[in-house]
Amino acid sequence: MSGKKKAKGGGGTKKHRRAQDAERAKSAKKKKAGERTTPDRMGRSRYERELRELQGELVAMQEWVKATGAKICIVFEGRDTAGKGGVIKRITERVSPRVFRVVALPAPTDREKSQMYIQRYVQHFPAAGEVVIFDRSWYNRAGVEQVMGFATPEQVERFLDTAPAFEKAMTDSGILLIKYWLEVSPQEQTRRLQGRLDDPRKVWKLTEMDLESYTRWNEYTEARDAMFVATDTGWAPWFVVDSNDKMRARLAVIGHLLSCVDYEPLEPHDVELPKRTVTKANGVPPGAGHRVALPT
Repeated sequence: MSGKKKAKGGGGTKKHRRAQDAERAKSAKKKKAGERTTPDRMGRSRYERELRELQGELVAMQEWVKATGAKICIVFEGRDTAGKGGVIKRITERVSPRVFRVVALPAPTDREKSQMYIQRYVQHFPAAGEVVIFDRSWYNRAGVEQVMGFATPEQVERFLDTAPAFEKAMTDSGILLIKYWLEVSPQEQTRRLQGRLDDPRKVWKLTEMDLESYTRWNEYTEARDAMFVATDTGWAPWFVVDSNDKMRARLAVIGHLLSCVDYEPLEPHDVELPKRTVTKANGVPPGAGHRVALPT
């Protein structure tokens, strides 16, 4: 058993690492002086600057994955409202969807329920030159299915017994498997759920099951801890991310992900646009197509 690891975002650009080192040094100094060590909320401009640098590195990683035929599988698990979707969005928004693929499976069909439990996930595993991101995964069995009563204790025990061997088979086949658990405090979870209730853009994120799950914090904690004990291995360890600060969590995950992949930096592109001659009138001629009015 390797012991779960706390993701600190050690990868990424040198500037990003220096900023993290400075922040940790500042926190250590405060701790020594007996001051409050929780960092202040990150400013938007700094966040956007560091995110831009990290997303550039993700493009470099993407090109390396394509060139080498690497196979990468990333699993995101965590509490409701922990920010899994936000992290995944920032990972994928500047890379190619033909290389980075997100898998977020709905509830299993009756046919899938009759299959071997892991079967419906296997078909989504990466082929050469692909990065597959699971927004929740086969670990549903150890979490929501256990807590909400969708799986029997025997099914959960069998899953926890077999998952390490299954994941060993994955890594032995050449898949780089990286597992993240995003953790949020009960107070922050309450704040975010209330925000979903009050925001018409987010109400779709709140289901009856979310409300029921909200009342079972302790049961989810026990299920999480049992899952860590059974499935935190040397070949597929869990990396735990404190996601109470969404912006810092996103940067930490991307930086850590980059540190897990031994990719090569992008070579500078020495490319210029070719000359062209434009003789046709600019714009769409009147009467062609139906115009969409722009806001004033």
